Amino acid sequence: MSIASAQTAKFFREIIAYGVLWSIRDDGGFPTSKSPEGQTVMPFWSSESRAQKIINNVVAYRGFQTYQLSLSEFMERWIPGLERDGLAVGINWSGVHATGYDMTPDNVRKRIINVRDHPGSTSGS
Repeated sequence: MSIASAQTAKFFREIIAYGVLWSIRDDGGFPTSKSPEGQTVMPFWSSESRAQKIINNVVAYRGFQTYQLSLSEFMERWIPGLERDGLAVGINWSGVHATGYDMTPDNVRKRIINVRDHPGSTSGS
């Protein structure tokens, strides 16, 4: 299993177990980035410490603060907003280049429901 794949599985397990997830923001709002495929992506993390590591280690995100949101708020408000805005979801990005898997909001929603309803499953299938 690749690091990104392991981070993705952990993301879903942790946000469901703790009922929260994290983003980062500054005075300008929440950051987005372009994927290598040209998709605009907004990153999210399954723990505050993961988000803080990105702030500490990625120059582009210095000066940002962590931002906590509940899983229910994410499902009810953020997922529809991300879909409406045509944004993908960055999953537990890590490393000095803040990389990881990106997923469509609809696939994130389906995976959360699948993992929540089948706690032993992390594959989303």
